[in-house]
Amino acid sequence: MTNALKTTFLLALLTGIILAIGRYFGGPQGLVIAFGFAVLMNFGSYWFSDKIVLSMYRAKPVSMQEAPELYAIVQNLAVKAQIPMPKIYVIESDSPNAFATGRNPAHAAVAVTSGILRIMNRDEIEGVLAHELSHVKHRDILIGSIAATLAGAIMMIADMARWAAIFGGFNRDERDNGGGMLGTLALAILAPIAAMLIQMAISRSREFEADAGAARITHNPLALASALERLAAGSARVPLNASPQTAHMFIVNPLSARGFANWFSTHPPVEERVRRLRSMTV
Repeated sequence: MTNALKTTFLLALLTGIILAIGRYFGGPQGLVIAFGFAVLMNFGSYWFSDKIVLSMYRAKPVSMQEAPELYAIVQNLAVKAQIPMPKIYVIESDSPNAFATGRNPAHAAVAVTSGILRIMNRDEIEGVLAHELSHVKHRDILIGSIAATLAGAIMMIADMARWAAIFGGFNRDERDNGGGMLGTLALAILAPIAAMLIQMAISRSREFEADAGAARITHNPLALASALERLAAGSARVPLNASPQTAHMFIVNPLSARGFANWFSTHPPVEERVRRLRSMTV
């Protein structure tokens, strides 16, 4: 299954969970209210997320005069990717990492840490920035916002159901039809976990797609593979003080995840990403 089909399937699965919860409780009014709140919250996040996250990490805009080589790399990649020139920001941090933000290609920004500029050569920096511009080109921020909207709605509905079960918010007919307290509590606990796992799976699939997009833009998948290995090692050595809510935005996960925890990670394992990139040269 391609990453695009996988993303579509997972988004449909999130929607299906919402519909299943609605059918289970038989009350569409609460479903609509919860979904409306989630849409409003995520609309605000989508519209203002660039300003919020750039401010959170104290990212500073840089001009062509201040960072001529970095500016030239981004400008050249934007032409190749056929997208408008994004704004460029630098975060003062020894931890090597990067991310893209903005609600669409016309309002995009890329941010890199000062650490990434110190440890990487030009080809590797091109690979990293091509990955971020691929996110911009394929509107992954919008996809992430939709996934967050659906997952947020599920979590709100589950929370409402949990309180309703605790305080006996269901009548005898609903209990007789399988809507009893135990069933409700089970659904209220399992549905948010499923939504979170699906949302993170969507994020991981978009990372694979952005890696492939970077390889197409630069025609040099080995440079990005090398960059990812450096990023993983550097990030482990000098962790970034990142918020879990924004971890999915970075090219490598600034939060550690091993073994079973990878199911709850917003990024696929770096080893698998490197393997796929190297296989593109065969």
